[in-house]
Amino acid sequence: MTATCVIFDIGGVLEITPTTGWVQRWEVRLVLPLGTVHERMRDVWQAGSVGSISEREVHEQVEARLGLDASQVEAFMADLWAEYLGTPNEELIAYVRGLRGSCRLGILSNSFVGARERETSLYHFDELVEEIVYSHEIGIEKPDPRVFEAVCASLEVRPESCLFIDDFAANVEAAQEAGMQAHLFEDNARTITRIAVWTLAPGLQGLSRSDDIGLAGLEQLQDRW
Repeated sequence: MTATCVIFDIGGVLEITPTTGWVQRWEVRLVLPLGTVHERMRDVWQAGSVGSISEREVHEQVEARLGLDASQVEAFMADLWAEYLGTPNEELIAYVRGLRGSCRLGILSNSFVGARERETSLYHFDELVEEIVYSHEIGIEKPDPRVFEAVCASLEVRPESCLFIDDFAANVEAAQEAGMQAHLFEDNARTITRIAVWTLAPGLQGLSRSDDIGLAGLEQLQDRW
């Protein structure tokens, strides 16, 4: 359990997921005060994120709580998934594909029931990495420390051998507390440089993006290799 490993979040990292405004459009369409959809659906969204409700039950609750007919439910959920799935971060995905065979690769994602099937169909993340750990399948979410234990166990690696990439600071901090190195995703260039140092220079694995070496120094090291 000593292999070097890189673990990725999905939404906001491997997927580009800007807010589409779909919820507000539905509230206007249904003549509901802004914020009503999330207020009525909050516990359903939470249940879906830890897998304590099925997709069918989500649809039933959307219909009952928002007063939608069957065709409206389908349209509502299609809008939800369009924002959730976003578009692929092609540059980063291509870089990760090039890492295969040089280190262990995994995904750790806060998710929603139905995400694996859709992301596999659209983006083939199951072919990109060795293991994918979804919150809706294990019943716990980041930043719970148990999720980091779960992904390490699935990949058979130790936390200190892992670099975790996420776009939420709280999750990055939690990964560090769990014993991992972690990087806050802000753009592809910084992230790719950070991964390159992690995979190519074991002696520098303790560096973070805020260390004195800075981005320029990391890029020089990457160019040297």
